[in-house]
Amino acid sequence: MPQRKTLLKQLLIIPVLLVVVVGLLMAKQVQVSRAADASPVALVAAEDNPAQQGDDEVSHSTADHTKFEVLQQPFETVQDVTNACLSCHTEAADQVMHTIHWTWEKHVPDTDQTLGKKDIINNFCISIQSNEPRCTSCHAGYGWKDKTFDFTVQQNVDCLVCHDTTGTYKKFPTAAGLPVYEPTEFNGKMFNPPDLNEVAQNVGHSSRNNCGACHFYGGGGDGVKHGDLDSSLKVPDKSLDVHMSPDGANFQCSDCHTANSHEIAGSRLRMLSQSDTHYDLPNDDHNRATCESCHGITPHSNPKINDHTDKVACQTCHIPEYARGGVPTKMEWYWKDAGQFNDDGSIKSTVDEQGFPNYNTLKGSFVDEVNVKPEYYWFNGVIRYTLATDKIDDTKPVEINPIDGSYDDPNARIYPFKVHRGNQPYDPVNKTLVIPHLFGKDDTAYWKNFDWGKSIQAGMDYAGLPYSGQYDFVDTEMYWPITHMVAPKEDALACDSCHTDKTQSRVGSLEGFYMPARDHNNILDLLGWLAAAGSLLGVVVHSSLRIFGSKKGR
Repeated sequence: MPQRKTLLKQLLIIPVLLVVVVGLLMAKQVQVSRAADASPVALVAAEDNPAQQGDDEVSHSTADHTKFEVLQQPFETVQDVTNACLSCHTEAADQVMHTIHWTWEKHVPDTDQTLGKKDIINNFCISIQSNEPRCTSCHAGYGWKDKTFDFTVQQNVDCLVCHDTTGTYKKFPTAAGLPVYEPTEFNGKMFNPPDLNEVAQNVGHSSRNNCGACHFYGGGGDGVKHGDLDSSLKVPDKSLDVHMSPDGANFQCSDCHTANSHEIAGSRLRMLSQSDTHYDLPNDDHNRATCESCHGITPHSNPKINDHTDKVACQTCHIPEYARGGVPTKMEWYWKDAGQFNDDGSIKSTVDEQGFPNYNTLKGSFVDEVNVKPEYYWFNGVIRYTLATDKIDDTKPVEINPIDGSYDDPNARIYPFKVHRGNQPYDPVNKTLVIPHLFGKDDTAYWKNFDWGKSIQAGMDYAGLPYSGQYDFVDTEMYWPITHMVAPKEDALACDSCHTDKTQSRVGSLEGFYMPARDHNNILDLLGWLAAAGSLLGVVVHSSLRIFGSKKGR
C-alpha cells in the first residue's frame, strides 16, 4: 500500500512539472530585464582628468599665448591672425587643407562616389552650389563666396573657429565664413566684431562650444538636421548625455572624435556600424569612434544581453529618444508650400501649438518634434547618395541617401535613425533632383523673387548640369544615424521594447528573422498548444489507468 501511494505521488508530479516548464518557457519570452543592466565601465572622471574639464576650467596647455609677441600686434583682419599662428604652427594650415573640414569633399571606396557638402544634395536647404555665402558660413576658412574660391591659400584657414576659448568669436551667417568687423544685425540678433587680439591670445583645445558652433546648427538652425546634436549639449544634464554631461564623463567632442594632423576621426559619409577594436581613448583610429572602442563587445554583466551585441548597435538600446534636450528637430520639410505671403504682402511665418516653426514663406512648411523615437534599420555603415547627376524614380519617395544592410550581412546591426521626410523641386523630364539658387540679392535667387523656374535654371547653370526648363516637386527621405544623447543605463530600453507584439515592438517592421515574443504564426501556435495540451492529457490518462489498473489487480 505505501508503494502505491508513492507511485501515485510521483505520477501526479509529472503533469505539474509539465505545467511549470510550459509556464517558464512562456515567461522567458516576455522577460523584462533592463538592457542596460551593465557593469560600470571605467571612464575617467572629469575631476581626475584635467583634459576633460569643462570649458570654464583653467587651461593646462604648456604655452601661454598671451606672452607671444607675434600675437600682441594689432590685427586688422582674421587672415592676419592666421598668418601669426602659422609663424609657429608652420604645418597647421597645410594639414587642415587636406581634411574634409576644408575640402568638403571625400571619396568613398565602398560606393566609388565623391561626396561631401560640396557635392551632395539634401532635403533641407538642398545644395551649397550657387548659395555659398550662406552655406559656407560654417566652412573652416574665409571667403568661399563662389566656385572661384582658391583652396590653396593658407591664410584663409580659420584657426580661431576651432580654438577660441573666449566664446566671443563668431562667424557671420551670410559672410562666407568671415566674422563681422563692425556691429551688424541679422534676423533680429546683433553680431559684434570680436577682439582679435584677445581671442588670439586665448586659444586652446577645442570644446563642445567650438564644434557645436557649426554642428549644432546644421540646416539653418539649432537642432534642425541631426536630431541628436543641438545646443542643449553645450552643458547637458546627465539624463541627456552621460558622456558630455559635467555630472558624467564631461567629454569634449575631441575625446571621441580624435585628431591626427587635424584629420578628425569619424565621418557620416562612411561609418563603422560595429568594431571589434577595444582600446583606451584618445586614439588614432580615424574611422568613427565606436562604442566598442571604450566599452568592448561584452560590456554587460548579464550574458544574455551580451548575446545581442553582434546584431544590435549599442545606440539602439541606449538612445531611447533623440531631441531630448528641449530643442526641437525638423522631421518634415515641404518646399512645395513656399512662397505664400501675408495679406499685406509681408513674409509669412507661423508656429504650432508648441511654439515650433511650422511655416515660413522662404522655405515652406515644417513639422518639428522633441523626444522622438528613432526608426530602426539594418545598417553596415555604407551609405549611398543620390546626386544631381543620378536618375530617380519619381513614382515613389526618393531615398536621398539609402543605407546598406540586412539580417544576413555579418557587418550589419540594428541601428537607430532619424528619417527626415518632405518634398523638393526636381526635373520631371530628365528625372533628376535639381539645385535651386536660393540665397542672394540677384533677381534669380528664389528668396529674392520667389520664382522657382528662374531659381532652378540659375542653380543648374551654375553647377553646369542639364535642365529641361520644367520642374515639379517629388517626395524625398533622408537618413540621419543617431549616435549622441546617450542616456543613463537605467533609462535604456527594456527587453519588452522589442520583444513584444509586432504592433508595439520598436523593431516590428524589420523582417527576415525570428524574434521571440514579437513573431507569431497562428497555425504553429495552435499546434504547439494542442501538442502541449495533448501531452498533459496523455500523462493524466496514463497515470489514471495505472492507478485504477493496480487497484483491480490487487
